[in-house]
Amino acid sequence: MTERSLQVTYRKGRTFAAYLHLSHPTGEKSARTVASPDGLLIVDYAASGRPFGVEITARAGGAGHSA
Repeated sequence: MTERSLQVTYRKGRTFAAYLHLSHPTGEKSARTVASPDGLLIVDYAASGRPFGVEITARAGGAGHSA
């Protein structure tokens, strides 16, 4: 069993994206990907239909940037 974890990616010292790995059986792969309408969240689903992980993308200008 793979446990929950959060991986944060930085580009030029600013938050670029984060990936929340959800608990799932070891070796289970993503079978389907669905993006939110605004594109800020991307959810990966296992073949069973269970959420596998969530990618959280930063807005232009980095996290906390107001447009």
